Parts: sequence; C-alpha cells; structure tokens
Amino acid sequence: MEMIAHNPANGIYAASPDYIHALEVRHPSRLLFVSGTMGLDRQGMAATDLEGQLNLIWSNLRAILTSADMTVDNIVRLTSYLSDGAFMEANQNARLRALGGRAVPTTAIIVETLRDDWLVEIEIIAAG
Repeated sequence: MEMIAHNPANGIYAASPDYIHALEVRHPSRLLFVSGTMGLDRQGMAATDLEGQLNLIWSNLRAILTSADMTVDNIVRLTSYLSDGAFMEANQNARLRALGGRAVPTTAIIVETLRDDWLVEIEIIAAG
C-alpha cells in the first residue's frame, strides 16, 4: 500500500505542517471504518476532563486498530466531534502526538453531544 499526500501549490490555500488537503491510498487490501469513539473507560464511564477523554479515545482507537492487525500508521482519515470550540487545540495536539506528527485528512466539527459528560468523539478510516 502506498500513501501519497496531495497539496496543490496553485488554486487553493496552502496546507500547514499538520494538515494535508488529500491523501491518496494506492493498492489497499483492506479498509477499516471505525465508529465515533469516545473517551470512555472499560466500564463505560467518561473521564472527567478533556485530556483524560483524549487519552482514553486514543487508547480505545489503538485497541480497535490492533484487533484488525493495524496501528495508527494505517489511519487515512479522521473526524473529530468537539462539544466546544475551545477544545480544538488540545484535540489537535493529542492527534499530532498519537500520529507521531503524520498529517492525514482531518475535520473538526463542533456539535451538541448526546450526553453532557462526552466532550469529544473521534471517528477514523484506516487502510491496510
């Protein structure tokens, strides 16, 4: 499988070091679509703060990826759902740490969550 970033130099605004406009995935043999994953522990309880929820989300995503014989290196698309726009920077930093600085197409959306204690939810697409 080959991953190629596409950041046109003309006709569109510039990408930043942690953002790419598009990612071409050539010859994947498998795709994994992961539901929105929340910062819940094994008992289904949300961490009490944003940092705790982000840590649990990435731990949960790693467990899901491992079950499919994949790692965070297989993530090719990510969408974050934030209950507050003030969470954008912390969410971005957690993503950059989790992906080792690797940029993937990503979108962050401010939403009303189903429960007040759910601060962020992340869904991914992975390819292998």
